[in-house]
Amino acid sequence: MTGPVGPLGAVAAQAWADLGGDAAELDLVRATPAPLPSRLQAGALAVDAVGVVSLAGQLCAADRVGRDARPLQVDGLAVAASFGSDRLFRLDGAAPTAFAPLSGFWPAADGWVRTHGNYPHHAARLRSLLGLDDAAGPDQVRAALARRPAQELEDAAAGAGALVVAVRRPEEWSAHPQQHAVARRPLVLRELLGPAAPRPWAGVGTAPLDGVRVLDLTRVIAGPVAGRDLALLGARVLRVDPPEPREIEWQHLDTGQDKHSALLDLAREPEVLDELLRGADVVLTGYRPGSLDRFGLTPAALAERHPGVVVGSVSAWGTSGPWTHRRGFDSLVQATTGIAVVESPDGVVPGALPVQALDHASGHLLAAGVAAALRDRARGGGSHAVSVALARTALALQQPGTGPRSAGTPAELPVVGAGRVRCAAPVLAHEGAPHDYARLGAPWGGDPARWW
Repeated sequence: MTGPVGPLGAVAAQAWADLGGDAAELDLVRATPAPLPSRLQAGALAVDAVGVVSLAGQLCAADRVGRDARPLQVDGLAVAASFGSDRLFRLDGAAPTAFAPLSGFWPAADGWVRTHGNYPHHAARLRSLLGLDDAAGPDQVRAALARRPAQELEDAAAGAGALVVAVRRPEEWSAHPQQHAVARRPLVLRELLGPAAPRPWAGVGTAPLDGVRVLDLTRVIAGPVAGRDLALLGARVLRVDPPEPREIEWQHLDTGQDKHSALLDLAREPEVLDELLRGADVVLTGYRPGSLDRFGLTPAALAERHPGVVVGSVSAWGTSGPWTHRRGFDSLVQATTGIAVVESPDGVVPGALPVQALDHASGHLLAAGVAAALRDRARGGGSHAVSVALARTALALQQPGTGPRSAGTPAELPVVGAGRVRCAAPVLAHEGAPHDYARLGAPWGGDPARWW
């Protein structure tokens, strides 16, 4: 560990209060700074998020063995590595391409827009929106975007299922109706869905979540990070994806450690989904709000059919407001909430945080909420829901007083792995936390859709 050791900051205090935790429990956690240089305090956000989930796990472990929780220390260097995992990841010795050619900032007729085209179907929708053929590349996209106003492009994209947002200044986003809706929600939203009998801790091990089964129905960083946290805390995590669209291989491998991964068409095999739900303690969802409702995967429906379930969900824009059902990714949230303007390198061209901090932090906060809900379920029962939104995490990052800034990026960051895959090391800091992964490099969709 490097740097001075100190307490967690304002984001941790806010999240812990949202989870119903005792503020004095935060005194158990100390941390070193995460070297993530930025104008906003991305390093402090990162350390706080990891600190909160580590503390939640520590308290679960203490409960199951009947003793007081012990202090723990978060390693800021490991946090920086984990949040910047896409830059450390290697598959067969090669670094991945984090953003596809049609993803990025582009000049519009009256400002800037940010696009996201990493998945082939998103790139196809962007080309269609702009009236371009299937072979159109960055030069044609740039020319087409430059002819139209940013707001017009954003509105048209929302209607077409494409991913384009206008780059806004912080004050512009502050006046936006969606930001008003986001600002009204807690950083981590906890809800009691209904009554259920207490479920004492299962399993025979001492890992915080030993015996817990997690059905992970998420994609793209935030949700998968939450599922990986729960696996590192000892849960059995099964990620289930539809066969199409295919996941990006390196992206799955970078967040799929210690999980099992299966493919399942929910519409054609509802009986398999039902069997998985009957055995699940936790269900994680990460698609747009409402997109999985037809499969009976709303929190209310799950609690009615499976009392005692804990439902965790992550979205880009939250579950209320005019943008609730819009698609979104970390990069787009940074662009529209003002972060891209604040992080501009020259005051003209938009910039970005040094890592996908909104995704990673939201994932850790979601896992913390799930662990806290499982602890409450063991003590007093109930069905529980936990949710986070990237736009709400962005608001927390933009508030003052989030902790000391970190300067400089070290040459060496902790990595693990051998053979095909090398990646950032596990980052959780609870007592007994693993320093390596038990399951690394397992292919996407390579496991059966059943509990083990």
